[in-house]
Amino acid sequence: MLDALTPATGVAALLLAAWCGWAAYRDQPTKDWHFIGMAVVTLLTLVQLVVGIVQLARGEEPEQGTVIFVAYLLGSFACVPAAGFMSLAERTRWGSVTVAASGVVLAVLEVRLHDIWKG
Repeated sequence: MLDALTPATGVAALLLAAWCGWAAYRDQPTKDWHFIGMAVVTLLTLVQLVVGIVQLARGEEPEQGTVIFVAYLLGSFACVPAAGFMSLAERTRWGSVTVAASGVVLAVLEVRLHDIWKG
């Protein structure tokens, strides 16, 4: 995997979590700017998904298994968009809490992806 992409995605996810957490603290739902932030984080996870699949197609192997690696890649890619859709359904502060929680979950998934790849 790209060594710079995984930490960048994790940091972006934590920044999104802090931003949406601040909105929840102020009793605000997710707004358009939050969705732009979610789109940026989702784009980073899409790039990571493509890079991971390309590396697997080249014959490179993750240390802890291909199946679990692909499962974590797909989970990372789906994490923030799923929370974004849930926040659209819940137009209260709890929508912001949901997105903030997904940012923290994504950061943890990124650490685990790094561990799976490097061993």
